[in-house]
Amino acid sequence: MKKIFITPIIVSIVLLASCQDQLTSEPIGATTLEQAKTAPTLTSVEQSVNSSYELLSNRLNILAEWDWGGGLVFQNDYVMQDIASDDMEKKWIPDGDQPWMDDINNFTFTSTNGGPNGLWKYDYEGIKRVNIAIGFLTNSDIEALTGLTTARKNQLLGEAYFLRSYYYFSLVTNFGGVPLILAPVQTYQEAFTTAVRADKALVWDRIKADLVLAKALLPNSKYSSATEKWRVSKGAVIALQAKAALYTEKWSEVVTLVDELAPLGYSLNANYFDSFSVATEFAENEDIFSYDHQANATPRKGNGMCAPLDWGFFAPSTDFLNSFETNDPRKLYTVDVANKNVNKMLGSLNGSYKGNDDAPTNKVYLRYADALLWKAEALNETANYAGAIAIINQIRTRARTTVNALGAVPPAGTLPDRPASTDKATVKGWLISERRAELGFENQRMLDLKRWGIAKAVMTAQGKNFQDKHMLYPIPQSEIDASAGLLTQNPGY
Repeated sequence: MKKIFITPIIVSIVLLASCQDQLTSEPIGATTLEQAKTAPTLTSVEQSVNSSYELLSNRLNILAEWDWGGGLVFQNDYVMQDIASDDMEKKWIPDGDQPWMDDINNFTFTSTNGGPNGLWKYDYEGIKRVNIAIGFLTNSDIEALTGLTTARKNQLLGEAYFLRSYYYFSLVTNFGGVPLILAPVQTYQEAFTTAVRADKALVWDRIKADLVLAKALLPNSKYSSATEKWRVSKGAVIALQAKAALYTEKWSEVVTLVDELAPLGYSLNANYFDSFSVATEFAENEDIFSYDHQANATPRKGNGMCAPLDWGFFAPSTDFLNSFETNDPRKLYTVDVANKNVNKMLGSLNGSYKGNDDAPTNKVYLRYADALLWKAEALNETANYAGAIAIINQIRTRARTTVNALGAVPPAGTLPDRPASTDKATVKGWLISERRAELGFENQRMLDLKRWGIAKAVMTAQGKNFQDKHMLYPIPQSEIDASAGLLTQNPGY
């Protein structure tokens, strides 16, 4: 095939995956447009959905071979949301390695930085794959052509709609309005026409519409499949619906949706670390959606993010460590400073998997404690202060009654209940503190600071150069240049 050099988003949406001009490794297992045009088989349909999950993986080099500067060695959630925040530093000992991460940390990045570039490419590659899968599954003859059962077709289509909404959630919260691509694009002219930013309200509408479709298609159970528990479930759809409602300030919807999760079988684990431990994966009740990493798989499915942990990456900030209340067991469960172990990312308490680029540690994306705190926030915003405080105390009770990382129950008086209050600002302050302790190193902190409108104040207090423009990341300059101006930049970049 003739090589055509064209902007990466155009490559993504035209779906000429076999050319891979901008990417230096062939995506393993991805269905190309050429394959999609042939008569579908049961295998190709299943694979089109399965490969759509891969961009949520922490496997190394999915889209390139060691392209550090381009932000393509791994997906950049930890860089964009944790290192950028007041929770995490790039390394335990600064040494000048990977300066593009330092620029994210210090808010000196430009539109050529690898962080936004990698995030953009991962999300649009995911959307490209999902759109092929949806094209298969919405073919009215797909069951007759492949032997796919109606139940399995509905399940796979529900998963695909969820995945597309998840990738767009990532894009809209990081970049604002973005090109809205809802079907495989067949020609270059279509591609250039489509490479125009949609208003963010339209992106949110599409996210919510896809989730409505997904919810109606997935089985009403905790797991969509008893043998493949990693797949998107109805609970994952409901949780993302609630999160989308939270980010668009639809407070009553947040409450209603979060209340739908417990009847499906979700609850707080007795032990805080069970949500992250390799030993309890898919055997606990709190994780709603996570990527299933597996060691020694062919092709590889391991968690490559454990590898740089042995090089000293992803260290806690002093401010993060000092933010924990005395004896809060979540502190050591998150980071073991003495041994330089990021326990929550490793999925272990003894340093296991550190330096392992094929670790079995799952990446948790949605869990019940997070959802409960969304509900608490919504209740506080609607003046139900008692309800909000009750949830905050529920989270604190689990934390203080969990056996800590040293095998002991925290001493009496640890994490006392918050008292009654009718002051919205006071309750909001408690909520902010609770989310930081509960969700540290889970890619939530910077997004939280931004949506609360306090990112500039918090980061300025940390000596960071946060400006108004940093409420959004820049569209990668390479995308803008190659689109001949059709794709516009965020203000200030």
